[in-house]
Amino acid sequence: MRLFAAVLPPKEVAEELAAELAELRSLSRADGLRWTGRPGWHFTLAFYGEVDDDLVPELSERLERAARRSRPFPLALRGGGQFGHGRALWVGAEGETAALRLLADRAEAAGRRAGVDMGEHRRYKAHLTVARSRDAVDVMPYLTALEEFHSRTWTVAELVLVRSNLPRSGVPGEQPRYETVARRPLGGAG
Repeated sequence: MRLFAAVLPPKEVAEELAAELAELRSLSRADGLRWTGRPGWHFTLAFYGEVDDDLVPELSERLERAARRSRPFPLALRGGGQFGHGRALWVGAEGETAALRLLADRAEAAGRRAGVDMGEHRRYKAHLTVARSRDAVDVMPYLTALEEFHSRTWTVAELVLVRSNLPRSGVPGEQPRYETVARRPLGGAG
């Protein structure tokens, strides 16, 4: 299974983001980007890649421990940024981002301890990808528009293990499908 650990924004926040992205998609050359849909809106904490089925129970158990050791915390969507000269456009986070980073570190450690090959450790950068491009794109108009974007604050109360099913049809613009494998409440959240 292709898996990752994530924090998902609640429905109300996703609706605010959808309204903001509708505005962005009306800007010039927006059709040159592949925009992600609501099912793909998440803050990836740790990407595990292809995980052998026999490692999933151990990974799930270790994620449960990581979640129990983490307290619920406030978070909001705020502003935006890019990776790779416009190859990825994202919305950032505001609130207790140190708690989000700690949860990401714990999710990565859970993967390593479960025997998942995590590769090289990278410093966590909170981002929710909203658009991608195969080529370098000038995303400055979008970043300027996102400077004012600020969603309502919600309490992050769970860590989610998600399975990503990559598109296989070859249809341009097809999005990956995401399915929740496990939800783990953060300590004191449930």
